[in-house]
Amino acid sequence: MVGAYASFGCATPLSTSLRHLSHLSSTLTPSKPHQFSALRATATIAAAKMPGSSSKSHPSLEVIGGAVNTFLPAFKTLHLPYVPYPFIGWNCHVETIFAAFFRSLPDVRFRRECLRTRDDGAVALDWVSGDDRNLPSNSPVLILLPGLTGGSEDTYVRHMLLRGRSKGWRVVVFNSRGCGNSPVTTAQFYSASFLGDISEVVEHVGNRYPIANLYAVGWSLGANILSDMWASLSSKFSIMLCSIQLLDACSSRKWTLSVLYCNESFSCPLAGAISLCNPFNLIIADEDFRKGFNIVYDKALANALCKIFRRHALLFEDIGGEFNIPLAANAKSVREFDDGLTRVSFGFKSVDDYYSNSSSSDSIKNVSIPLLCIQAENDPIAPSRGIPREDIQKNPNCMLIVTPKGGHLGWVAGGEAPLGAPWTDPIVMDFLEHLEQARVSSFVTTSTSLEDANVTGTLHQVESAKLGNCHCSESFSLPRVPLLVSSPEGGQNQHHMRGKYFKGRFTSFSALEFGWDIR
Repeated sequence: MVGAYASFGCATPLSTSLRHLSHLSSTLTPSKPHQFSALRATATIAAAKMPGSSSKSHPSLEVIGGAVNTFLPAFKTLHLPYVPYPFIGWNCHVETIFAAFFRSLPDVRFRRECLRTRDDGAVALDWVSGDDRNLPSNSPVLILLPGLTGGSEDTYVRHMLLRGRSKGWRVVVFNSRGCGNSPVTTAQFYSASFLGDISEVVEHVGNRYPIANLYAVGWSLGANILSDMWASLSSKFSIMLCSIQLLDACSSRKWTLSVLYCNESFSCPLAGAISLCNPFNLIIADEDFRKGFNIVYDKALANALCKIFRRHALLFEDIGGEFNIPLAANAKSVREFDDGLTRVSFGFKSVDDYYSNSSSSDSIKNVSIPLLCIQAENDPIAPSRGIPREDIQKNPNCMLIVTPKGGHLGWVAGGEAPLGAPWTDPIVMDFLEHLEQARVSSFVTTSTSLEDANVTGTLHQVESAKLGNCHCSESFSLPRVPLLVSSPEGGQNQHHMRGKYFKGRFTSFSALEFGWDIR
């Protein structure tokens, strides 16, 4: 189900038995639809500066990563010092507990969708009620992955939801099996390395909104799963940029057409992701989780896990095998619960084997989409020493921000402290808006507009480059261009690019698999 990262999402069990001191009312106002002109394809996401942005970060923040030069100009406030809220923000445990108990809970009306998975399991997707009517179909979609045992009722999730929604984004909360009162229909929950459910959710959302770009934000356990997911998918699909120069035989005019082709093995990629309070190294997280005051979090999360399990205990009756149902049902720690149930459900030999093979710290080097990681140096549950700084530094798609304070899912700082949204929310939104703006304005590039007429020419060059992802936001028009594709076996097929050739997604063949000739 979950794992060493008992770390993830402690806000949920700590706060479920208490009422929040105050509630933040909000009005969800639909934004105007995005206006698309021609899509442009580029090998890298443009690093255009946002209004009020700065190319430097404040010394109070640790900002590193292979993508720092690309993404740093997108942030409006990273040049300012991180100032924790007095008293509350001075101690990691005080801040963590305060955020869990007393952060305001925004009022949001949801519409629930239960999604049946391929293994007959079920997860719950909570959408903002009315968005289907109020938002255009090309509005960017933001998928939220809460922490361990967390769901759409968590304060940090709802604040992020409102932040995205206020910018005109369509936001959906992914409630894992048994979390957020989602149904459990099989004798399996979820784990730190189980990617089946989130992969199906991304595919489902992408199919529902085929002309929208998809993004995701994960906290704690959700962040670990998200990082593992993208590292896994990076080896399953490739995207090629082909720059084709056409020469008009009559006028000697030249055109350059840049087009992206996506391998069909992954049909619904995300355009970017954010990881917050990720434990990264679950062995280290487990070690620290059983020390000192952290035992309080461990017991609280174990209690939350047992509560979910007991509601569905009949599904595990007479299950046999290596399962230790009494141990899981009465676990006093997350490690005990994982030993009795989680590691057996997902085929691990031991708890340590499960934690070792589920750590996203080993996956960061393979992440191939824009990824922003935000951590707190004093996080008691996601230790700073577990952050894979070297791999983040080397990966041209990753950027890391480490704040000096913040606790776990706390970050009681910024203009809305102490009861409002975490300090991280505007940072996350700056990053997302930057990615979306870059994709909308810089997707498909032509050096000049092609007239709606037959064009014949000779292929001068085909350049290929691996890109992070590919998701078409809108169809675009092209003249009729006869394209003769020669396969390795010698067969030839005539293709014509005319009118709205691409729609929703790019064609599913890779340019490198064929010999190209344009006549």
